[in-house]
Amino acid sequence: MRTLAKIKEDLDFNKGLSSLVETLKTIAVSQYRALETKIETYEDFIRAIDGFFENLDITKINHAFLNSKNKTQFVVAITSDSGFLGGLNMQVMNAAFSELAKNSGRLAIIGERGKIYGRGSDMSFVSFPGISDEQRYGQAMQLRDYIVDKVLSGAFGRVTVVYPRPVSFTVQSVHSFQLLPYSPLKKDASASNDVRDVIMESGSDDITEYLVYLWMGQKIYDIFWLSRLAEFAARYIHLEGSLQKLKDIDKKVKQEYFRIRHELIDRTMRELFAARAIYAK
Repeated sequence: MRTLAKIKEDLDFNKGLSSLVETLKTIAVSQYRALETKIETYEDFIRAIDGFFENLDITKINHAFLNSKNKTQFVVAITSDSGFLGGLNMQVMNAAFSELAKNSGRLAIIGERGKIYGRGSDMSFVSFPGISDEQRYGQAMQLRDYIVDKVLSGAFGRVTVVYPRPVSFTVQSVHSFQLLPYSPLKKDASASNDVRDVIMESGSDDITEYLVYLWMGQKIYDIFWLSRLAEFAARYIHLEGSLQKLKDIDKKVKQEYFRIRHELIDRTMRELFAARAIYAK
């Protein structure tokens, strides 16, 4: 049986640990709110690129970015290097493995934690460093250039990005986004389907390649933003769960403390009454 001093030591430790977790929760909330106010998805830019394709008959454009005959896919799994996100990283990797089970191909993993799951699967993959707040844009462009080079060289024709995204502050989901082949936004049903006659100084293939090149860079950058935002939200949820477990443990330790304390008091009282009775005799 543990001594009261040891139990009291455990209670003090739990109190300090709970205080630390509460502080980490506050930091996670602050980071989420700060990043949320900074996010810009540049939807006008994306719509502008789609607007260009309204003037082109993409069914007649034979480019690898639009209708590649190569069905080999490239799956990019975006994981986090931050702590308290093991569950979220595992969901991302499981979703990436599921995508590859549907259609075989090559796997790319962003983040050191994801590489651990990749090694455990005995699946070959190419890796990239985890997303950094200071280098996020450069990392997005680096990944974009890598994908463009591989697609144009015929290494693969389909590209899917698997990443965590925040549905709300308390809910995150793992989303699979088809990056290539590129599909312009659908027109409104009321819009005309006629392709306007335009004068193009460059060939339609060159225009397509440049526009999709720009679009991919911005889209990957936006995905990096959302992934980072989901990290902070998931960290808060994980810390909240850990805090609840600490409270449950603390409750049990307190019950043990008072039980042993009452037993010691009862035993001391019995010994005193017994000694008093013997002395009276």
